[in-house]
Amino acid sequence: MMKGLYVALVTPFHKDGSLNEEKLRELVRFHIDAGTDGLVPCATTSENPTYTWQEHFRIIEIVVEEAAGRIKVVPGCGTNSTVKSIENITKARELGADGAMVVTPYYNKPTQEGLYAHFMKLADDGGIPLMLYNVPGRTGVNMKPSTVARLSKHERIVALKEASGSLEQMTEIILLCGDRINLLSGDDGITLPILSIGGLGVVSVVGNIVPKDVLAMIAAFNKGRLDEARTLGYKLFPLCQAMFIETNPMPVKEAMNLLGMGVGDVRLPLVRMLPENLEKLSKALTAYGLKVKAQAKS
Repeated sequence: MMKGLYVALVTPFHKDGSLNEEKLRELVRFHIDAGTDGLVPCATTSENPTYTWQEHFRIIEIVVEEAAGRIKVVPGCGTNSTVKSIENITKARELGADGAMVVTPYYNKPTQEGLYAHFMKLADDGGIPLMLYNVPGRTGVNMKPSTVARLSKHERIVALKEASGSLEQMTEIILLCGDRINLLSGDDGITLPILSIGGLGVVSVVGNIVPKDVLAMIAAFNKGRLDEARTLGYKLFPLCQAMFIETNPMPVKEAMNLLGMGVGDVRLPLVRMLPENLEKLSKALTAYGLKVKAQAKS
């Protein structure tokens, strides 16, 4: 569990900004058909900061229901409150989630000892497997390898989504933890290098649109077909870059709409992409070989 391709699932909205439940179910089926290993709803790519709590748990309920055990569901449940995070994990467990992703507490900037105590409490009280999420660029705090090593001894802490961007840090994590924790890339653009140091997969943004290609790259690497893995990785790289022309998830939702997937707009405070960047995105999709079905609109 918690290896291979886990997709940070976008949240589809109607034109009035309300949750598009049928489209969400359609996206789950799309990933089941593609062979995606797991889904991570209610994450940053899902626009979880803009949800009501009612929406948050409804999304988990829908994804679990539609998954019906055919694909793993590991929703984002972390906040900068230990008590609230436990409540979220407990509710996700009750709704049938297979695990929970929990981000390092943001804004309040805990020390390494605070991070350790926070995650240990979540693991002790949450009752389901946890994927830790280290993303210092968004949270303002970096979880050090020594802290991960201490946490990896807990039986419910099974994976780490690492988005520090530092291969040196990730290598140290693998050296310290061994097989006690599954290291997953938190950045699509460096998934292949992370596999090369012992990573076991990715929590992907680009997987929202080309899951089969990401799966093929991982499979080729795991089977020792390194030239094939590199070829696939180099093909994916410009598309991965295009997903971050502007703040995630603005580009991936625009891309999905251009490809006819109809997921709607982002919610404020995110906005539509600048026209020039939208044009770059459209060209990146076409260059990749994807058929753009809608015109780029500013």
